Amino acid sequence: MFDNLTDWIELTLRWVHIVTGAAWIGTSFYFNWLNNHIRPMEVPEEGVAGDLWSVHGGHFYRVVKYRVAPPKLPKILHWFKWEAYFTWISGFSLLGVAYYLHADTMVVDRGVYPLEGWQAVAIGVSVLAGGWLTYHFLCKSPLGKKPVPFAILGFVLMTALAYGLVHLFGSRAAYIHMGALIGTIMAANVFFVIIPNQRVMVDAMTRGEEPEAAKGLEAAQRSLHNNYFTLPVLFIMVSNHYPMTYGHKWNWAILAGISLAGALTRHWFNLRGQGRKNAYLLPIAAAGMVAMAFVTMPKSYDDHRPVEFAEVRAILEARCVQCHSATPTFEGFATAPKGVMFDTPQQIASMAQRINTQVVVTRVMPLGNLTHITEEERDVLGAWFHQGAPTE
Repeated sequence: MFDNLTDWIELTLRWVHIVTGAAWIGTSFYFNWLNNHIRPMEVPEEGVAGDLWSVHGGHFYRVVKYRVAPPKLPKILHWFKWEAYFTWISGFSLLGVAYYLHADTMVVDRGVYPLEGWQAVAIGVSVLAGGWLTYHFLCKSPLGKKPVPFAILGFVLMTALAYGLVHLFGSRAAYIHMGALIGTIMAANVFFVIIPNQRVMVDAMTRGEEPEAAKGLEAAQRSLHNNYFTLPVLFIMVSNHYPMTYGHKWNWAILAGISLAGALTRHWFNLRGQGRKNAYLLPIAAAGMVAMAFVTMPKSYDDHRPVEFAEVRAILEARCVQCHSATPTFEGFATAPKGVMFDTPQQIASMAQRINTQVVVTRVMPLGNLTHITEEERDVLGAWFHQGAPTE
């Protein structure tokens, strides 16, 4: 009953997270597209930076961008903030239900580092809080006014953090915490900087005062940072489906490489929207993805000795059947996770691909390596799969 309830809570949170995340990222893309496509007006207007005409759904629209603010505020002013807030709230709640509630197995991998579950949760939350504070004070520092050095330092720090996390947590948990950190920075930018600065400007105008342009520039800086964060965080959201990334021994470097490719792609679109030609950013990003595909090619088992099925079955019975059985004996499992069972040769053969992916390639199974599977046993399972997964 408890497992079914948590599954439904997780499903609901994931659904909300996807919907609100799509709305948030969609508005972020749209407003950055607007900023990049605004052009000076044919007949200049005082205080106006430019305008843009567009057509959508059979209607024509004209958008005007002010250098600071209009002379008078309209009665209705739309704020874009709840998408960001609910994306973070649902995401952090999902992190708690899917990972922290079962931290001993979903976050900790004792084959990587012997942490207790509460220690892993404490480290994870500290990473989110400490990462935001580090980023925030760097933005406030003189370096924050130098985009290129700031971006380079930020990339180095994030890569170093990824390296540290994959040596503390299970690889999937390490990746998801990097995504949670980026999401936290993005949402905190909205909550602590973008919306408060916009509110100060609106309040000043309500009092009949000239709004402070510096507040708008700071909000625009954080909004631009969020724009570059979007593609890396979207990759991390789907990365659990691609074990050749998080399960590779160079997983931290692969995460850094794919994130860099995403940021370069975003930069190419931004330059293109501004009317600035660029011929090398997309080819560099594409070449990087091809290079990572070669780096992650699976291990060859051509020279491995022939593997008997009895040896494979003995390993599965010792390391996997406690959970993956019609009658699980591991505490907390009333049924086999995801319906995967290894009770018969037919069941084992039907799951050969999955065994190779989860146990050999990614090493994420057994969860937290609670059954202490060895590297030699993983190699035996990998060789068996590549020899055709015989059951006789």
